[in-house]
Amino acid sequence: MVKKVIDILSSRGHSLTFAESCTGGLIVSTFTAVAGVSSILNGAVVSYSNEIKSKWLGVKEETLIKYGAVSKDTVNEMLDGVIKLSNANGAIAVSGIAGPDGGTKDKPIGTVFIGVKYLDRVIIKRFNFRGSRVEIQREATTTAIELFIKIL
Repeated sequence: MVKKVIDILSSRGHSLTFAESCTGGLIVSTFTAVAGVSSILNGAVVSYSNEIKSKWLGVKEETLIKYGAVSKDTVNEMLDGVIKLSNANGAIAVSGIAGPDGGTKDKPIGTVFIGVKYLDRVIIKRFNFRGSRVEIQREATTTAIELFIKIL
């Protein structure tokens, strides 16, 4: 799947960037494991804390307070911020609760918001993954890549 994304973006002369929270860089790591990624990868941000989401990516403090870090609104602002920061044509942003702690009734462990943006198109979805912390991170990574392929 990653090779397909690289080939499509490379053929268009376009670039991709990432803003990851609960996946901790796993998505960009998955991409950098594939030869040819340097033709499309501008960089990535692991914005684990709210402070970094705000300072580096421009996520509004009001958004974080009102909706929380794990929300559609935050992921949308992460997408915009990382594209602005990197000057990329597309982005993947992820924020969620991988566990084993931190879940709530409204946002249980496994709640992950994944957003993809390419040119003027945006898709942001909420997922409820199950499994261990590592399994949730892997599932979020795979799902994020699949969602980006859909937007292409």
